[in-house]
Amino acid sequence: MLFTRSSFQTGVLPRVSEWRRTLRYVLETEVHVYAFSMAANILLSFFPFFIVMISICRYLLKWGAAEEAIYIAIGDYFPDDRFGDFIIRNLKVVVAQRGPFQIVSVFLLLFTANGIFEPLEVALNRAWGITKNRSYLRNQLVSLLLIFACGGLALLSTVLTAVNQELLVKLGIASEATAFVGAMVFKLAAVPISILMLFLIYWILPNAKIPWTPLLPVSLLVGVALEVLKNINLWTWPWLRAKLAHEYGPFVYSVTIILWGFLASMVVLAGAEWAARSREQSARAEGLQTAGAVD
Repeated sequence: MLFTRSSFQTGVLPRVSEWRRTLRYVLETEVHVYAFSMAANILLSFFPFFIVMISICRYLLKWGAAEEAIYIAIGDYFPDDRFGDFIIRNLKVVVAQRGPFQIVSVFLLLFTANGIFEPLEVALNRAWGITKNRSYLRNQLVSLLLIFACGGLALLSTVLTAVNQELLVKLGIASEATAFVGAMVFKLAAVPISILMLFLIYWILPNAKIPWTPLLPVSLLVGVALEVLKNINLWTWPWLRAKLAHEYGPFVYSVTIILWGFLASMVVLAGAEWAARSREQSARAEGLQTAGAVD
């Protein structure tokens, strides 16, 4: 549960009843429908997004270190040798087969990758009490803007990692240390960049003018929560992989991405509900103060 304005001022933790409201929200059937829809779109968007990122680094920027930094990012989320190597190996093959950088192809890939923002807009509108969603065309235009913004921030994280790697190579540091430090730099850069991405999504995607002040603490808390969730997933991955491989066989990787995407989507949606409720409580408190001043 997000700290309300009074909580930040007094240092008092949220009441148990507020946590219960958030729990009731995430247990609603409608919220699960949104989260599963987002998870399915994450699966569909995952590969095209990385194809675009790698194509930009390889063919447009012609920067090998930046491409390697993308593989470091993939390894950070999928450290298992079979899973991570499977993704990286297939990405390299697909990018090589596609050949030189093509603007139209990249645009089509980005259009495919922005599908996640359609169910996310509906969910955010519902959390904020907005009754009218954008038309499909307007949603796709806003989603394309967000995919460019989020992709640019992700590329910034990659660039920072690549610059750090090149600096270490120039200093003559061993390749093992280069890989380790590069991974650490990515981790340090990824969290604040993820927080900024969340802020932009919470602020821009709803079909109404959203006040930005309650979004700042929510983006921070959700960003940290996603990082914690990522590490929990990594710690439990050996057991989960064995279980999913037994149940789903060759679909184990697809199912894994959907499950992780579902959990991450639930956290993001809970953050939207926290922000909306915080704004509602603040507006109610301001209304009571105004009424008291008038009396």
